[in-house]
Amino acid sequence: MSESVAYLWAAVGCLVAVAGVVVAVVALRRSRSRPTAAGGPGDPLRDRDSDALRGDPRRLKPGDIVEIRSVSYAVRGTIRLVEGGWSWAEHLLDDTGGVRRWLSVEEDPELELVLWAAEPGATVTPGAPTIDFDGRRYHWDESGQARYTSTGTTGLDPSGTMRYHDYQAPGGARLSFEAYGEAGWEVARGETLLRAEVMIYPQAEVD
Repeated sequence: MSESVAYLWAAVGCLVAVAGVVVAVVALRRSRSRPTAAGGPGDPLRDRDSDALRGDPRRLKPGDIVEIRSVSYAVRGTIRLVEGGWSWAEHLLDDTGGVRRWLSVEEDPELELVLWAAEPGATVTPGAPTIDFDGRRYHWDESGQARYTSTGTTGLDPSGTMRYHDYQAPGGARLSFEAYGEAGWEVARGETLLRAEVMIYPQAEVD
């Protein structure tokens, strides 16, 4: 009788050991197959429909084609800037007639697109609370210094620093002063764009 009981207990012990191994294997497989957590919640108000239909300006890069108000431009170069926790991009555009513009892309927090034209003959300088230029009065908005990296054709070093002063006028008009490295101030006048005024045609990257 004692031998039967001992055999029974031995059998139960073996079953418990086997069950433990099975549970451990299943748990290990589940832990390996569990999807990783997302990098963070996305913007619930982001206009993903426009991104899908018209292209995402945040992904614009040298070589892409962008159509603004029915005018097509090639993206010649891109400057990406970082100041503290903020970042934005400026893209050098060139049309078939050789006209050059800059397109700035920033989320602050809404997506903001501004089309810029250089004003090489401007004699105004930044720093004052208001600036009168070409019949408009611009009010100071922000200023600072950022680090940049440059890709494609921009006329700049691959990386460096940039100082800026930004002004605004009613109706979405902008006036910007930028100085890269030790260079002097460059003046540009800008106007904000509606998302529907911009269409992007990404070009495949060539190895």
